[in-house]
Amino acid sequence: MVIVHVVFSTKARFPFLDPPVRERMQGYLAKLCRSVGGECYRVGGTADHVHIATTLPRVMSVADLVEEVKKRSSRWVRRGGRGMLRKFHWQGGYAAFSVSASRLEGLERYIERQEEHHRKEGFQEELRRLLTRHGVEFDERYVWE
Repeated sequence: MVIVHVVFSTKARFPFLDPPVRERMQGYLAKLCRSVGGECYRVGGTADHVHIATTLPRVMSVADLVEEVKKRSSRWVRRGGRGMLRKFHWQGGYAAFSVSASRLEGLERYIERQEEHHRKEGFQEELRRLLTRHGVEFDERYVWE
């Protein structure tokens, strides 16, 4: 079993995900992870990004999982949305980190507390910190759309 922590934002970090939309989106993202064979532990985030803790389905790469989840969820929100939601898109990229089973509970708490956490730290600072903590070298020119 491989557990992954996936993070991605809305296109240009536009705050599409107000609380009612966010709650429905989080439930739908969990459903999508399960529909492709993952065990989704937690989904959370704020108005402009999401965090997903899920297992990687045995027959999918991380890239395929993220592509499927982003594609199906953006189509779902545009079809059911009004106004600006009809223009909804996720960013092109994503970040994904492997997580040991012994760290899953801490990750779930972290994801649950996203709103509280982001009163102190913005998404870009958070992602830089996560990338650095996990030893991922990155070039700022390619991280932000």
